[in-house]
Amino acid sequence: MKRKNVKNVKITACAMAAALTFSGISLEAHATGNISSVLPSAGIDYSLQDSSKSTSLSNLKEDAERAAAQSEETEEIAVAEGTSIGSAQVGGFADLASAGGGISTVSSKKIEDTVVVSEGYTQDLKTASGSGLTEEEESFKNLVIAKVNDYVNVRDSASEDGSIVGKLYNKSVGTFIEEEDGWYKISSGSVEGYVKAEYCVTGEDAIEYAKEVGTRIATVQTETLYVRAEAGLDASVIGMVPDQDELIVTEELDDWVKVNIEEGDGYVSTDYVTLSTEFVKAESIAEEEARLAKEEAARKAAKEAAEKKAKENSSSSSSGSSDSGKTYESPTGSTGADVAKFALQFVGNPYVYGGSSLTNGTDCSGFVMSVYSNFGVSLPHSSSADRSVGATVNGLENAQAGDIICYSGHVGIYIGNGQIVHASTERTGIIVSNANYRSILSIRRIF
Repeated sequence: MKRKNVKNVKITACAMAAALTFSGISLEAHATGNISSVLPSAGIDYSLQDSSKSTSLSNLKEDAERAAAQSEETEEIAVAEGTSIGSAQVGGFADLASAGGGISTVSSKKIEDTVVVSEGYTQDLKTASGSGLTEEEESFKNLVIAKVNDYVNVRDSASEDGSIVGKLYNKSVGTFIEEEDGWYKISSGSVEGYVKAEYCVTGEDAIEYAKEVGTRIATVQTETLYVRAEAGLDASVIGMVPDQDELIVTEELDDWVKVNIEEGDGYVSTDYVTLSTEFVKAESIAEEEARLAKEEAARKAAKEAAEKKAKENSSSSSSGSSDSGKTYESPTGSTGADVAKFALQFVGNPYVYGGSSLTNGTDCSGFVMSVYSNFGVSLPHSSSADRSVGATVNGLENAQAGDIICYSGHVGIYIGNGQIVHASTERTGIIVSNANYRSILSIRRIF
């Protein structure tokens, strides 16, 4: 780098100190993860403090002069590509901070001989702010996250008189476009419009909240993936998951991620999964209407199919038998409670990976699929795909018997009273468990 840039910084620092000397106050800069959000014009967050607790302006001036006197000993200033410090004017803080997005803080510590500028931050600032944000975390600043009891309306203009074009449900996420008179314009799913800012979180506040409301997912990209007890190919296998299954990530290592499956916590290699963070998006009015119509049609079809099946089996009290000769009642109704009652008959039967026989062996999604097939409903043989069937149920407190409870790499049927029936593991077979024994990813209602 050319020597004139070094001189420009020194001149700027001295001039700034001189301009402030007459104020007789102390100044301290507080580094933040996103400086411009604190003071957009200058990129500096400063506060007045007792001179005994921070470096005084006279000391700051002396430090600047001392740094200028050491020009021959000063090490080279490394500036990120496209950054120009020499363009800063001596007029004040704003001019200094706007110098090509370069140095944007006045440190309360002694001015160092070397300043490294990269992407608008000094090296000291990165350390002080503890920024170290990943690219994904930086992107979270552009999210708008609803923080309400139910939902916030998305309107076609920044006014309560605007027409409602969709709903951003609690903890649902949109992408920030612009702010207008206390409203955020967002894009979320197929919806674009305005939400009241007071009901949402964005900017710096959205970083941690996004981690709370988002779900970190590892999607399997191989036919059968082993989940191991430790992060290594020599570790024992605790379970298997099929292609395209989605697992909740609880920890990320260099080449492995810790995930949660029915057999417990384990590790999978990142060579065989893709990682992403999922957020719930807004629902347009048209999508809401279509969903409600679909739900009603599904309920009607399921009811008719169940009634037909019941009539066909009215002359017989059994629909099949296991190798032990046990008999099972056929469906006799068309409600979620009837689904739960029917499913409970198979408790104690074996678990078989990839299977779908309620009597001779099934895995978790095969169990749900086969139970519902007896009610005329076709569901996928995939726990991750089950997260998209039927309609969303908001929270276990709103679940009803017959609802599908989806977990990381697992699925079961809610039977009421906070419990599910599910094909658990090879060791346990089909059992009844508390519904909240693991973190719930989604609850779906078929009818």
